[in-house]
Amino acid sequence: MDNTTWRLLFVFTDLILPLCVGYLLKEQHFISPRVNDLLIKINIRCISTILALLSFWVLPLSWNLLLLPFFAFYLVLFPGALSYACFARHIKNYLDRGAYMASALLANWGTLGGVCAFILYNEQGFAYTQLVAAFTNIMMCLVVFPYARYCQLQAAGQTSVHHSRLKDLRDMFLTPNQLCLIGMLVGLALNAGNVPRPEALGPVFQSLVHIGAWIAMLPVGFLLNFAAARQNLTRIRSLTLLRFVLMPLLTLLLLKPFVADPILRHTLIILACCPTAINAVLTSRLYKLNVDLAATSFLVTTGVFLLVLFPALFFILR
Repeated sequence: MDNTTWRLLFVFTDLILPLCVGYLLKEQHFISPRVNDLLIKINIRCISTILALLSFWVLPLSWNLLLLPFFAFYLVLFPGALSYACFARHIKNYLDRGAYMASALLANWGTLGGVCAFILYNEQGFAYTQLVAAFTNIMMCLVVFPYARYCQLQAAGQTSVHHSRLKDLRDMFLTPNQLCLIGMLVGLALNAGNVPRPEALGPVFQSLVHIGAWIAMLPVGFLLNFAAARQNLTRIRSLTLLRFVLMPLLTLLLLKPFVADPILRHTLIILACCPTAINAVLTSRLYKLNVDLAATSFLVTTGVFLLVLFPALFFILR
């Protein structure tokens, strides 16, 4: 068994297992929601920042990297426009429509996509996913949050709200959750300055990928609600079609003439196949939309991705 095949076991040890453990911890009341929220903050603010710095420090710099911001915008805007035109605009209830659109716009590119790209392409694949995820986070602030707020206001019979736009911008971009961007910039600066990364940091990076996956996925397992998911299964079939059929096929056709590097191309295909993000659930909770609908999309698409789609991609793309 070669090293890449051996890393396929990480799908179970780093993704499925922490989901199960998080769910069991909730059911047995071993940790509280407050502790769960703390784990989310530790992952976003600490682990992700260190991983971004270390991976961007050794990322091969090329003109292909200039394509990644545009691809990030495509990953958010294209499925959003497609789902709205074909499905979401027919949903009368704005709380349902907002949750549906959040599930269509946001996928699990950073954590799940990052680990899967790491399994196949080691640090290079991981760094590509983090760069794309950084720009999708910007799109989340500029597109997803405002649309979720619009749906919340429409459901309440309002069309506007008095607020400070300067405060909105500060709250979106000047938060501890954006520390990962600083890690990326520092890593790129060291890389461009030809500062060699110490060899001892290689094993540190490898360990932090696994630790970060656990700290990211365990809180997600804590948030799972299977009873609510059963009630919304039929409502998210179109989202499953969007994520696992339309996006992979269209992305493959789009990338073929423009991206020659096979590692970059295959990493972007993995990202195009990623399931609904937990951020869709958190957005729905933040703006008081239909949380159960977003949670069902997350649960079903994540299950299909981990058990069926990524194992298939592993043998196709390796």
